[in-house]
Amino acid sequence: MNFVSLLRCAALSTFSCGMLVLGLASPSQAQSCQLNSPSAKIKHVVYVEFDNVHFTRDNPNVPSDLEQMPNLLNFLKNKGTLDAGSHAVLISHTANDILTTQTGLYSDNTSVFIANSFGLFSGGNAVFPSSFFYWTDKVEDIQPPIDTDANFALTTPEGNNVPAPWVPFTRAGCTVGAFSTANIVLERTPFDVIKVFGANSPQAMESTSTSVKPNQTDDFEGASIHCALNDPICGLNPNAVADALPGEPGGYAGYQALFGLKYIAPALGGITDYHGVPITGFQSLGFDPTPAETLAVVEDMLKAGIPIVYAYIADAHDNHGSLSPNSSNEGTFGPGEIGYVQQLADFNSAFGTFFQHLKQAGIDESNTLFVFTPDEGDHFVGVTPVPANCDGAKIKRNGEVVPDVPCTYPAANGATGIGELDLNLPLVVSNAGNATAFEIHSDDAATTYVNGQPPFNAPAVRALEQTMASQSVVNPHTGLAESLLGTGLGPDLQGAIVDQVGQKLLHMHSEVDPDRDPTFTFFGNPNFFFQSSGPATPVVGSNIGFGFAWNHGDIQPEIARTFIGIVGPGVKKLGVTRPDDFFTDHVDLRPTIMMLTGLTDDYQHDGRVITEILDESALPKSLKAHKNTLESLGQVYKQINAPFGELAEDTLQISTYAITSTSAGDTVYNNLEGKIAAWTSQRDGIAAQIKQMLDEAEFGGVPINERAARQLIDQGQDLLRLADGCVANLTKCAK
Repeated sequence: MNFVSLLRCAALSTFSCGMLVLGLASPSQAQSCQLNSPSAKIKHVVYVEFDNVHFTRDNPNVPSDLEQMPNLLNFLKNKGTLDAGSHAVLISHTANDILTTQTGLYSDNTSVFIANSFGLFSGGNAVFPSSFFYWTDKVEDIQPPIDTDANFALTTPEGNNVPAPWVPFTRAGCTVGAFSTANIVLERTPFDVIKVFGANSPQAMESTSTSVKPNQTDDFEGASIHCALNDPICGLNPNAVADALPGEPGGYAGYQALFGLKYIAPALGGITDYHGVPITGFQSLGFDPTPAETLAVVEDMLKAGIPIVYAYIADAHDNHGSLSPNSSNEGTFGPGEIGYVQQLADFNSAFGTFFQHLKQAGIDESNTLFVFTPDEGDHFVGVTPVPANCDGAKIKRNGEVVPDVPCTYPAANGATGIGELDLNLPLVVSNAGNATAFEIHSDDAATTYVNGQPPFNAPAVRALEQTMASQSVVNPHTGLAESLLGTGLGPDLQGAIVDQVGQKLLHMHSEVDPDRDPTFTFFGNPNFFFQSSGPATPVVGSNIGFGFAWNHGDIQPEIARTFIGIVGPGVKKLGVTRPDDFFTDHVDLRPTIMMLTGLTDDYQHDGRVITEILDESALPKSLKAHKNTLESLGQVYKQINAPFGELAEDTLQISTYAITSTSAGDTVYNNLEGKIAAWTSQRDGIAAQIKQMLDEAEFGGVPINERAARQLIDQGQDLLRLADGCVANLTKCAK
């Protein structure tokens, strides 16, 4: 225990100080947290979100990320449920995927539907402020003076700041810790530092340059503690500041918070990662921490009496330096490469240490709700590995992971063997004879903003869409021509194009700030990364030192489908469910957590409680009554409302057919767009009624009305049949 911790102990009772030395919560902290779980057993919540960690295999021969982390996988399988049928949202990227899990809201209810920066028309042309900002920031704070939009970056359709996810916990007396998690820690300097500490504060006077110390990035970014009232971790700390949420429903006066490892590490008695390296600042970690780092912080927060912890862990496929000493010159790895296997071994070891340490401290599945999920999946871009039988690692019968035949990715056609295909999309279009000026959000799903902000159905926009969709280039990994739209890559939907009509159905829309709406979105071939620089021929992203080979943001199944691992009181021990057992997506996590902890939010979720994985004992009477009908209602709701539900997938196909059509008078386009708009209106009406019914049953104690629920199920299924029938015969549907 360090000197700062001893000083903190001096302000507490002798007994409380002894509890801190043992790594346990003081009595005042333990008793103040009043979770109201149905079993009365949940005392802690551990929420960990991965960046692109996979349960399904990217290469059939190579064990997946979770398979190579048996300490985590077996914990989920043996003590709870691993839901293999979960999904991301659109656009499927880190920032907005994390936001949807934190809030239970689809992106049109936060106005952040493009990440990791979002587009914004400003003076008729697009700018791209970061999607990583603090919860209460306004758009104009993010990139001054370029951005002049005075709306909250996180804004409701009514223009209010989206309610903060830690509030129900702190109001219940439960302090919330966060590490490297989007939007609930400080992420941008200097304005976030000025916002919370003041313009003339010593903190704001620190350098914003990371080349000197102390600096604001190292000291204040990446970690926060949002304290319950009277928690001594803030109350006795002179560096605590007001936890300001001026727009929070019901008010939020008197609460305090700690921001940054400069203050949080000493408050926890010092932090050391699982490799014995002290964690004193955030700069070396960035927002890219390994399990050995993140889990050590989570452990220390829990032991210090912080019962609710949100945390983030980096992907396993990018090179994290010392974790892969045999491949230190590579920026990223392909499945089965030595460095990838080494890193996953370190990830696995960290989880083993984490669960062991928590068990020793009396924190386990008997009293703690554990939630693990990735933000989204990825599409790997590279050549076919050799040798053909490479597997990277084998899983022994006893569960042990042992290195086996390593995969290598030799260069093809003189290019690097691993790496996304970087392509200057505006130059490709210009070379094809279309001079329309536009900006894109660099991605394999290129949200497109046409300069001057013309209507989405303007003739120039229609011509631009058709030019873009018709282009093909040679993939240097294979030497074969590929469509930029991705058609012909397999049986699953591999590319699509939607304009503002389809985007609204996909929840890619802002009611209060329509300047954020792209003119159209080009969900492209996932092998390509579209940008506005470089040549008009694909360049393999360099994989020496720094490079990318794992694309996301797009609609392909390997990107869209994720998992939810959940363990704790009230959770069934189902092992691994099949993707077709039931459909879930990111917005379902928040209401499920709220149900299990007995808390409520100040708003209606877009998600539903995942009753399929919960014990009957954890459900209120209102969810036990008519349970089969309620779950059928929930599944129809997901299929008509989720961005990767059946209606959305049909819309992607119909929209692509419509936009690429060239019928006289644009009849095909206009007819199909009209149908998508009508379906969106019909869907919104049905979904609103279902949400109300689910919310009342989940959090209001009102059982569903069986007859009304059946009617809504029928209406939802009728809508799905309409869209399915249209896809089955697009020519007829377009008339």
